[in-house]
Amino acid sequence: MTVKRSKRVFTDQFKPQMVQLYNSGKPRSEIIKEYDLTAFFT
Repeated sequence: MTVKRSKRVFTDQFKPQMVQLYNSGKPRSEIIKEYDLTAFFT
């Protein structure tokens, strides 16, 4: 049985912030874990 997550809404600043973290050298896996994201989009 899977638990269905409700759709999350992010601010307009969220995606650029994630890209900036990634471009600054933070591993993708750490970003996903820290912000409780899914690895669906690669």
